[in-house]
Amino acid sequence: MTITEKDLFEKIEADCKIDPKQSVEHPPVAISAGYAQMGNEIYPVPIGTYGNFSFVQAPPKTKKTFFVSLLSSVYLNDTIDFGGNLRGHRNGKALVHFDTEQGHFHAQKVFKRPLDITNVQEFDNYHTYALRKYSYKERLAFMEYYLYNRVKDVGVVIIDGIADLVSDVNDLEQSNHVVQHLMRWTEELNCHIVTVIHSNFGTDKPTGHLGSFLEKKAETQIQLEANTKNHGWVTVSCKRSRGFQFESFSFEVNKFGLPQVLDSPYDILEQGTFKVV
Repeated sequence: MTITEKDLFEKIEADCKIDPKQSVEHPPVAISAGYAQMGNEIYPVPIGTYGNFSFVQAPPKTKKTFFVSLLSSVYLNDTIDFGGNLRGHRNGKALVHFDTEQGHFHAQKVFKRPLDITNVQEFDNYHTYALRKYSYKERLAFMEYYLYNRVKDVGVVIIDGIADLVSDVNDLEQSNHVVQHLMRWTEELNCHIVTVIHSNFGTDKPTGHLGSFLEKKAETQIQLEANTKNHGWVTVSCKRSRGFQFESFSFEVNKFGLPQVLDSPYDILEQGTFKVV
């Protein structure tokens, strides 16, 4: 064993040892949807906690980017009415949004949408980058550089979409490499990462080996589906979670082109109209 290996293993031993007798608190919540009771305590139901990552999956044209804008808005300003019972737990932390798919014009519209939703023209610690023109390796390298060197107190990171960080979503080595980056970033920076991936055509599985790795390692798997009862609505459900599952809810894009949560979850047996909050 070389001295380098010995130093590494001693560091892993110190970093990773867990005392099963120690009292460990629940990880702090980054974004929540409603509340749940545990014993005599009431806790926010996490969509994501600090130190973990979640992912949004949906077929094409299911308003994924609008949903991401909704999450951004409640994280930047948790008093907005458009978010229903979604709440951000920011405490001054940074929101960093990387878009890998869109050109400058369309990405800027997405980044500006939280300002329009919250009616606030500027937020401190809000960072936005469109990385479409760079290679998948350059995108991943820039994200790591920026998060570790250019942001003060990282809170939530949005990566829309993660498939653009690999050359092939069915490449096992690249897929594992990217997900390992998410796991390390969230641990070392104590942030929450939300990323976006398409579903396989005709199924509810996220795309490729990359999607399979995300399923295995994510804290929360969020699924978007076009609402079959109400045209224009999108239903948001928690497909998997390591903790409490948040209740399904729906949102729509209103006449101003902004996403807005509806006050009742989708129920195929329910009749009548719903009021918008």
